[in-house]
Amino acid sequence: MNAVLSTVVSGYPLEVRPFDGPVGAEVIGLDLDEPLDCTTLQRIHAAHLEHHVLVFRDQRITPRQQVDFSRLFGPLQIHVLRNFQLAGTPEVLVVSNIVENGRPIGLGDAGHFWHSDLSYKEKPSLGSMLHAQELPAEGGDTLFANMHLAYDTLPAALRDAIRGKKAEHSYLKQYAELQKRSPWRPNLTQAQIDEVPPVVHPVVRTHPETGRPALFVSEHFTTRILGLPQDESDALLAELFAHSVRPQHIYRHRWQPHDMVFWDNRSLMHLAAGCPADQRRKLYRTTIEGDVPY
Repeated sequence: MNAVLSTVVSGYPLEVRPFDGPVGAEVIGLDLDEPLDCTTLQRIHAAHLEHHVLVFRDQRITPRQQVDFSRLFGPLQIHVLRNFQLAGTPEVLVVSNIVENGRPIGLGDAGHFWHSDLSYKEKPSLGSMLHAQELPAEGGDTLFANMHLAYDTLPAALRDAIRGKKAEHSYLKQYAELQKRSPWRPNLTQAQIDEVPPVVHPVVRTHPETGRPALFVSEHFTTRILGLPQDESDALLAELFAHSVRPQHIYRHRWQPHDMVFWDNRSLMHLAAGCPADQRRKLYRTTIEGDVPY
């Protein structure tokens, strides 16, 4: 485990405590309700690049403050399912299983399949922030898979098979399946479908800030590897998916009240583990735009 790193925020020590696992660190002593100086922001950025998942504990901030903090890292992206935007704050996607007055207040099945946020966009997400509002007494964990480590540990034959390859990503890949599982997932309008056309990205992307290679395919959005017959593509993707989520690549986040988690979509995939339907769960998500993968 790396040594604890410290700086000072408004007179209080800020600690970055790496988890004993393949990704992740806990940030202690940070109050996002207070202004941030440049040194603190630089420390957060450096820690995010090193650990890929940062957990900010006990953040009692408003949605607008979450948006403002997220914007320090880049422009924000608006999810295509606008009916689950937070009223008055369209940059916030409500992730929730709560139903009020016969209608869901948020996207209840978000994260059902392993994925990297918005990989189906020409400019996929740099990172996402998820802020806990209500948490279930049982379940509700989020799993993160280190895709740098997944690439580094690929068997030689698999690495050779994907060298130079590109893959198609589509928001629609699992949409019909998700609708079968959930009565609340809405039909898409033609305008929404037109907003998310399929895109092509490298199977192995290079992190634009660290230069590290990472697998960049997921069961949720990757439809095929270009240049291969569909059956060969399916078989190769199945091997890559299975390898990516081996236990030694995964950190499991068990949420605490008011946690805000900031993860790097260029380095990770994530999965929502789910919770009992009678347990209320509500979180607010912001998503930061990245750049075109290469």
